[in-house]
Amino acid sequence: MAEIDSAKFRQVLGKFPTGVTVVTADDGENKVGMAIGSFASVSLDPPLVMFCPTKTSGSYAAIEKAGHFGVNILGDDQVDVCNTFAGKSDDKFAGVSIRTEVTGAPIIDGCIGWIDCDIEAIHEGGDHWIVVGRVRDLDVSADRGPLLFFGGGYGKYDPMPK
Repeated sequence: MAEIDSAKFRQVLGKFPTGVTVVTADDGENKVGMAIGSFASVSLDPPLVMFCPTKTSGSYAAIEKAGHFGVNILGDDQVDVCNTFAGKSDDKFAGVSIRTEVTGAPIIDGCIGWIDCDIEAIHEGGDHWIVVGRVRDLDVSADRGPLLFFGGGYGKYDPMPK
């Protein structure tokens, strides 16, 4: 099997647009959150979703400890929120308005949708974890476009005419 160059891997996969989410939790001591592009639905019955944090993520360690997580689907006007949660700040929630739902995971006000989950399973996936969550509650919060990541930058969804 040929060895895959990591720079080429990123270049090619950078041609696939992804939605941008912030995955959050409250482990009883701290609120944590991390920007995640590797998020997807897994199953309708039972309702399952997944995200893939790096194995070295300190934020993910707290999410795993909490046993639950919230997925905040960011709108196209929330680049600043994404940048905050993609960074290394000690208090990523400073100045961010939040509430909680069923699990107690922080839900970011202004996100376009949210999903509240319990951790169902964790699988190894190379240098990442594949975290499967069982959906406990979810809702649409706003009617505007999603924040997208493509080719190393942010963008908006522009639907084609029907």
